[in-house]
Amino acid sequence: MPAFLRPAALAFLLAGALPALAQSAAELTYTISMDPAANSNEFQVKLELPKLGKEQAIYQFAATAPGTYQVMDMGRFVRKFEAFDAKGKALPSKQVSTNQWQLESPDKTREIRYTIAETWDTPVQEHQIYHMCGSSLEADHALLNGQTLLGYPQGWQARPLRMKLNYPKAWKAGSALVPDAQGYYHAKNYDHAVDSPILLGRLTEASTKLGDADVALYCYSKTDLVKAEPLLNHMQKMLGAAQAFLGGQLPVKRYAFLYHFEDEEHGAWEHSYSSEYTLEERPLTPESAQAITDMAAHEFFHIVTPLNIHSEIIQQFNFVNPTGSQHLWLYEGVTEWAAHTMQLRSGLISLDEYLNTLHSKESFERTRTDTTYSLTRLGLNSFADEGQAQYMNIYQRGALTATLLDLRLLQLSGGKRGLREVLLELTRLYGPDKPFSEQNFFEEFTRMTYPEIGDFFQRYVKNAEPLPLQEYFASVGINYSRTRATGKQEARLGMGFGPREGKVVITQLAPEVRACGLAEGDELLAYQGISLGPATMGDIMKKIQASSAGQAYELTIRRGGKEQKVACKLQGRPEVKRFHFEADPTATPAQLALRQVWLKNL
Repeated sequence: MPAFLRPAALAFLLAGALPALAQSAAELTYTISMDPAANSNEFQVKLELPKLGKEQAIYQFAATAPGTYQVMDMGRFVRKFEAFDAKGKALPSKQVSTNQWQLESPDKTREIRYTIAETWDTPVQEHQIYHMCGSSLEADHALLNGQTLLGYPQGWQARPLRMKLNYPKAWKAGSALVPDAQGYYHAKNYDHAVDSPILLGRLTEASTKLGDADVALYCYSKTDLVKAEPLLNHMQKMLGAAQAFLGGQLPVKRYAFLYHFEDEEHGAWEHSYSSEYTLEERPLTPESAQAITDMAAHEFFHIVTPLNIHSEIIQQFNFVNPTGSQHLWLYEGVTEWAAHTMQLRSGLISLDEYLNTLHSKESFERTRTDTTYSLTRLGLNSFADEGQAQYMNIYQRGALTATLLDLRLLQLSGGKRGLREVLLELTRLYGPDKPFSEQNFFEEFTRMTYPEIGDFFQRYVKNAEPLPLQEYFASVGINYSRTRATGKQEARLGMGFGPREGKVVITQLAPEVRACGLAEGDELLAYQGISLGPATMGDIMKKIQASSAGQAYELTIRRGGKEQKVACKLQGRPEVKRFHFEADPTATPAQLALRQVWLKNL
C-alpha cells in the first residue's frame, strides 16, 4: 500500500532563506514521550507554539493518511487534550468534532499537551487501522507514524517542524530522518513528518551505498530470528537491479527500510524516503527472504512514483477531506510493474518466473474483481468503500496495463524507448517539488511519446476494455491463452478468499467444503499449521498444487473472535491452464529481436 507525501510548501522555502536562529524559531516544536514501563499504551505529546491567529483556533488530527485509503480518525485515540498560555496557565478548549479541538484563546495559547493511545492494541468499534500505518508501544520497541501522534493548528500544515523523542536510553532509533546534535528530527512540514515513520527499540542495523545514496535497514525481531545484516545481504542484488533500472543513480540521497517482525503478518507501507514492514517473525530462509525482497522491490520503487512524478493533488495531502487521484495507475500500477521488471532485466528472476507472475495478476483480475471498473475510476474512488472493494486490482490490472504500455512504447519506437525511458524523462522534467497537472497528464504523456498512446490511455486506463494481452505479447514471441486443458486432475481447496479490512476471509465455498463446517466470512489464519499471509501464500499454494485430490488438510480459522481448526479434503477438477503465458518456440527473428530489447535496460 503507499504514502503520497511530498516536499515543502512555500512557507518552508521562505524559511530556508532566513538566518538559522529565525528558522529555528519558526518551527513548531513537538516533544513525544513514551515510557513503556509506566504505560505501554499511550504517548504524551507536547507542542510549543508561536503566537496563533484566529485562523488557528482549531487543532486538527488526521482523518486519514496518504497511501492508506482507509478512515483513521485519529481523534478517537486522544485521551486528554489541554492548552496553556506562556506562563503555564490552563486555557479552555473543547472537542468540536471527531478530529478537531477548538482553542478558546488561540492568541494566548503557547503550548498544547495531549495523551494519545497507540493504535495496535487500542480497541475501536470500526475502521481498525492497518498495523503498518499505526502506532505501537511495547516493552522493548515502539513504532511511530506521524499521523497517529501529531496534529497541527488549522492552516499550518505547511509550517516546518521539529520533533524530540523521549524514550528508554537502551533503545536505538531508525528513520529516514537524521536527528541533529540536540536530538531533534526536522521535517519540512506536516506532510514530511507523516512521510517519515520511526522505529525504535531493540534494533539491529545495517547499511550500504547505492551510487551516492545511503541505504539503511533497521530491524526489530521479537526473538532475534531476523537480523538486519543478513536481510540486507539478501536484498542487495534487488537494490543493485533497481539502481541499474534507474540509470545508475537513485533520485534520493538517503533511504531507510524499517522492519518489524513479531507475531502477525500485516504488510508494508511505502513512503518517499523509507518503507515500513510489519511481518510475522520466522527464520530467514532463501524462500522467506525472497518474499520479503519482492515486497521491498515494490516499496523501494516509490522513490520514482510518486516521489518524483505526481500531480498537485499529491503535492500537499488533504488530511481532513482526502481527494483521490485518477493517476493511481501510475503510483501503484507502474510501481508494481517496475518491481518485477527490474528483477527480470537484471537476471534475478527467469522469464518463466516473470510470466508466472503475469499469470497470477491476470487470474486475480479476471476472477476476483469487477473487470468493468476502470483504473481512473479506481483512483478517484480509492478513499470510498466502492473503490476499496476493487482496490487490490491496482496491483493486478494496474501492473498488467503498465506492462502493455511498455510493450506498446517499444513497438512504436522500434525498440528504442520503453516505459522505463519515459519514466526517467518524467523524473527529470518534474521531481519532488514540481507536480504535473492532474487533469492534463494523459495528454502530456501522449505529447511526449506517440499519438497512439492517447488511444491506449482512453481504452485501457480511462475505460476498462479487455487488455490486448495476446496481441501485444505476440510482438515479443510470447503466447497468451485464456484457457488450455491439459487432461490432468488438479487439487483445489474448493473455496474463494480475499482481503477484507486487513484480513483474509472466505468469500465462496464449494458444497463439499461447506460440509466440513466452513462458512463465508470465516477469517483464514493457517493451512496445515502454516500461517496465511503475503509471505507464505505462494508456498501454501505450491503445496496444494503438489497434492492430490481427496488428500486431507486442516485449516485454522477465526469466527466470532474465536479460533478453531477445521478438517477437510482437497477437491479435484480437470486441470485447465487459464490466463497462461509461455514463450513461443516458433517465434520469428523479428519477435525474438524485440524480445531481447524488452528483456534488458536500454
